[in-house]
Amino acid sequence: MARRSRGFVWIKNGLVRNENSNKKQNKGGRTPKTDPSIHRHVFRLTDEENAKLLSLFEASGMPNKAKFIISLLFSKEMKSVRIDKGTVDFYMRLTSFHSQFRSVGVNYNQIVKLLYKNFSEKKAAAFLYKLEKQTAEMAMLCQKIIQITEEFEAKHLKKQP
Repeated sequence: MARRSRGFVWIKNGLVRNENSNKKQNKGGRTPKTDPSIHRHVFRLTDEENAKLLSLFEASGMPNKAKFIISLLFSKEMKSVRIDKGTVDFYMRLTSFHSQFRSVGVNYNQIVKLLYKNFSEKKAAAFLYKLEKQTAEMAMLCQKIIQITEEFEAKHLKKQP
């Protein structure tokens, strides 16, 4: 039952509607999608198949299982990244070693300057001769490190097609 008063219609449940405006009132909420996913498909897997699916899903890094399965079904590009902790550790140690090697080079330059500044020419030359021998040993060590790194890359970092 409705009651009229000054252009408004009073409805029994307390809602008020203006007779003069024919506009739709905004109910709020999320705007509807243009192409919603409304079709649902169900399939069952064995324990082994489920484990394989879950491992592939985790390796893909996708945030949603449904989108992962859709990408598999429709052959969309799927990226799988495998992180080898040993390789990461190797590169971290190699990086720290490289920074130490660079600091030795900086110290080398400082020592040469100090030798010529604080010692006579003859004494500085004697010390530089010893320093030169140590530098040659470091160069050999650096060559071994490069060789070991190349062997490691060849054996353990095989690119998968």
